[in-house]
Amino acid sequence: MKFGWRGALGVCLSVLLLWLTLRGENLGDVWQILSTSSLGWWIACVVTATAIFPLRARRWQAILAPLGERIPVAPLWHATAIGMMVNNVLPARAGEFARAFALSRSRPEVRFTAAFASLVVDRLFDGTVVITLLLLATLDPRFPADATVLGGTAGQIAMSAALFLLAVLFVLGGLVLFPQRIIAVAERTVGAVWRAGGAKVRGLLEAFASGLGVLRSPALVLEVLWWTLLHWIMNAIAFWCAFQALEIEAPFSAAFFLQGLIAIGVALPSSPGFFGPFEAAGKAGLALYGVPGAQAVSWAIGFHLLSFVPITVLGAWYFTRLHLRLSDLNASRAAP
Repeated sequence: MKFGWRGALGVCLSVLLLWLTLRGENLGDVWQILSTSSLGWWIACVVTATAIFPLRARRWQAILAPLGERIPVAPLWHATAIGMMVNNVLPARAGEFARAFALSRSRPEVRFTAAFASLVVDRLFDGTVVITLLLLATLDPRFPADATVLGGTAGQIAMSAALFLLAVLFVLGGLVLFPQRIIAVAERTVGAVWRAGGAKVRGLLEAFASGLGVLRSPALVLEVLWWTLLHWIMNAIAFWCAFQALEIEAPFSAAFFLQGLIAIGVALPSSPGFFGPFEAAGKAGLALYGVPGAQAVSWAIGFHLLSFVPITVLGAWYFTRLHLRLSDLNASRAAP
């Protein structure tokens, strides 16, 4: 797959953030903390962190339900694992394309464009629940509301994320309720400054709108919301297990805030696997709760590596079982 300027930018940002995260920390202290941590709690962390991916697959089944007969969970789980593996080893979030392509390969009745468009809904529910849990964490009396992260208070960060999410919900709501009107306005607006761009935008928005069918069914919305909530509570439990492994004294609500902050951080361009943004956001978030730098870095490195390996190995296994090649993913990236 092409590396490109986005990949180069992501690697540069990852290296910079890793350097800033590790600057001033004694790596010997980090190793000492990790080597003396609780193996039992780390095992619990790995199990719960990996369990979130089958939950994602079950949610995806509900998202795709408007396309016809429900797809079995097994191919959805295989495609989800493949997508996460590709995200972990290739730049530019190629895993999103790989996930949709793997499903369309194993289930030919699902068009690639429809599978890819459904991932917009997938991320929409992720963002909604993650930001909501982050905001709820700020209501905990133990939350350090006056502490700052990169010059902004934690409350300001949470509110900025909520406003951004509301803007996205507003646009997607328009696509659900008035798809042709929104698409026509977007096509005319872009076409006025870039003639060829109008048709491109129409094609893109029509593909996305086709994947938003789940939002027209209140029952399906509640089903998807349930699985999304279960997913992110499970992820927070994995965070908390890692807290226990390192004897980090932070409330459970800190896991909700931390996963939200990390979700915002990994939205930045980065190297494969989100190394750099993950560690920087993890250290900054734990610092709000008074966790020392070496202990916070130990948590970020330990959790990231132990959650990285299992899903990458599983995804690689399913990738080979489907007889996929990286060249197949190059072709799939052109379709959207």
